[in-house]
This record gives sequence, structure tokens and C-alpha cells, in this order.
Amino acid sequence: MLRKYNFADTPIVEIVNDILYDSSIRKASDIHFDPMDSFVKIRIRIDGSLIDYATVPNEYKQNLITRIKILSGMNITETRLPQDGAIKITIESTELDMRVSSLPTNMGEKVVIRIMDYKSNMNGIENLDFNKQNYNKVLEMINKPNGIILVTGATGTGKSTTVYSILQRINREEVNLITVEDPIEMDLPGVNQVQVNSEIGLTFASTLRSILRQDPDIIMIGEIRDSETAKIAVRASITGHLVLSTIHTNNSLTTIERLLDMDVERYLLASALSGIISQRLARRLCPHCMKKREAKPYEKEVFKKYLGRDINEMFYSEGCDKCNHGYLGRIAIQEVLLINETIRDAINNSMPKEELRDLVYNQENAITLFQDGLLKVEQGLTSLEEVMRLIEVDDVQMDEIVTEEKSPVQTTEEPVEYQTDAPDLIDIKPEVIEENNQEFETLEF
Repeated sequence: MLRKYNFADTPIVEIVNDILYDSSIRKASDIHFDPMDSFVKIRIRIDGSLIDYATVPNEYKQNLITRIKILSGMNITETRLPQDGAIKITIESTELDMRVSSLPTNMGEKVVIRIMDYKSNMNGIENLDFNKQNYNKVLEMINKPNGIILVTGATGTGKSTTVYSILQRINREEVNLITVEDPIEMDLPGVNQVQVNSEIGLTFASTLRSILRQDPDIIMIGEIRDSETAKIAVRASITGHLVLSTIHTNNSLTTIERLLDMDVERYLLASALSGIISQRLARRLCPHCMKKREAKPYEKEVFKKYLGRDINEMFYSEGCDKCNHGYLGRIAIQEVLLINETIRDAINNSMPKEELRDLVYNQENAITLFQDGLLKVEQGLTSLEEVMRLIEVDDVQMDEIVTEEKSPVQTTEEPVEYQTDAPDLIDIKPEVIEENNQEFETLEF
């Protein structure tokens, strides 16, 4: 249900504060102000989905946008160029930290506010939904004195949360930890954090070169975006530093391919890479209305094929007043690849992609993204539909299973006989038909 505001009698300052505070209380990650013909539509993103929140009449649009720009330190007179800003404010004893972006469109300025939630970062890596095997792999990675650890995934999949949680775990008094970020999303006590500024030439690559002369033990790079940054990061990791970074790839194998495409030498990558953490964020089943049902045939087939398990029941949430269509919150689905000597040799020797895939995923403790998702479906943490929506499985048999499920259901029931008052044609005598035809021919139109 849309939230109603009295723009005529309520100061715009109070309305903006209420929008920000109420959105944070609802656990929204983003607030969208979308300009339309006669009003501004406000939408908030909860658990990855945008929902309508409120509308603003056009006569109050400029006041609303101006107030947001003032709070975020933007230029209120500039409406033709995109702008970025930040808001740090305390409302109702709640400290809010937000990033703001404005974009000129044909309907006017569109503003998006990202609400930064640092609570999950403070909980530690043990509370990031890793299964036991993956958690132990992560601990082994971060306890190595050198090497590069990459956290991968699309935008909004929780990479920053994972990276900051790892940083908090390895941030000790005896180490010099330096980060290069764009932007700095969270202040970490005891960590030297550098904000990139491309306008003055302070890029990831140039900052990294300077950092290497600052006697670092651990380096965190906000994101590997180009070939130069990738090469410096890899070289830093083989000269005795532990390097942690993120990259926009889908899984472990595509991460290796992306780095090779960035002209990182194979022998350097093979010796430098310690591990890859790939992740997605799935909507979590609402615990308040969660129930069990009998598993469908195709669900049983999926679990048997990919986990080797027989299941008879599945969890589902039918929806209640505490959730959003059966979902409440989100859960991470992860794939963790710990690089061993066999995989290093395969990378160094240019092993074909399919053979490398078999080598990586045929290990005894290898768990793919899809398998980790199924394990969390089995525990009642999310749904199979959600996992299949997020993770593409490159498998012909999987396509056949899904296609079979979506195909029309064949029935063996007897056809229904409908009774009508009309006489059966086989019972009508020929002379009656002839008489009716003659009457029809005499009609005038």
C-alpha cells in the first residue's frame, strides 16, 4: 500500500527525513525517485525487488530534489549533468549513511539513494551463510601470508560485505593493512584507507604503486577494473603480500578466464592465486509463514541429479503480513575455490576450459553455486525457484527437466459429455432439413 504524504501542510524537510528513516526501517537497500509526466514515483528496493512506495505531485518535485541535493552536498543549480554525493544523518536516534546519485532524464532528474548497512559487515565471516566446507576453505585462504583472494559476483551480490568481514578478521595490530577504494564504503579503525580520485590522476594503478612503497602486509583493492590494476595486484601478491579484491564475474572458472584476458601472465596467475569466492544473494523464505509440502517430481529429479539425494518434502512460504510474497531478507549462495597444486599446473599449462571445469568441480569437497543453493533449499532457507532464477546451469539435462515441468499436463480422464437441448443431427430426418432450406431461401434481407 502506498504511503501518503501531505505535501501542502508538511515541511519538505520532515517528509524527506521520514522517507529516509522509514525506508531504512523496512530494510530497503535503495530508494528511487523516478520522474513521470505529472508526478514523481518513489520506489524502494527490498530483498532485491523494487516496490512502489509513494508519489510526489509535480509542484513539489523541485523542493524534494533540492532538499536531497542539499543533504548530499550536490550542486543544486546543476540539473544537466550527473552528480554523486553522500548523506550522513541521524534520524530518530538512528545513524544513516547513504550514497546519492542524480541523473538527468527526459522527464527530469532521477535520484537514487543507496542505504549502506554495515551491521552485516560487523557480524564476522562466520555469519555470512557459508556452509562448513566453504567456511574452512575461506579460513585457509586468509591465513596464508601471501597470494591473491578474489570475491566475485554481479553488482549487489554482497561482495563488499564479504570483503569487509574478511578485513575485520585479518586486521591485527602487528600487520600494516592498506585499502584502495572507490568509494570508501566503511571506516575501519586501524586500517589505512585511500579514496581513489581519477580526476587528479589518483587511480587504482597509481595508488597501488605508491602503496607497495608503504611496507604493507595486506592490500585490499576495491575492484579490479582494468589490465594494469590486475597485473599490479598479481605481482604484489607474489612479492610477499596478501591481496584481497573483487571482480565482476559469474564463477571461479570465468574469473580465471577474465584475468587471462586482462593479459595477466599464466605463470604469474598460477603462482599468485590463492582462492576465489563467488556469490549470489537469494531471497530468504519467511520463517513466520513457512510450511512443508510434498516435493514435485521434477524437484526430486533435480536433487537426485545434482546432490545425489532423495527428497520427499520441500519448504515454502505462502505469504503473510510480515513478509513480501513469502520472502523476508536475503541469504548468500557461495562457491569457494581453494587453489591447489593440481589447479595451478592446469592454469600454467593452458588446460582447455572443459578439462579445467572437470578438474575443479570433480574434487571431493567441491561445491558449485547451484549445489550450495540446493543445500540451502533443503534446509528451508530459500526456494528452488529462487535458486534457478539466480544461477544458470549449463546442462542440457537440466533444460529437459525444466521443460518437462512446464509442458502441458496429459490427463487420462474420460472426456466430459455436455447435455444440450439441441437435437442430435443424426436424429433429424432428411425431409425436415429440406423443408428448413426452402424456408431459408424465401427469406428477404
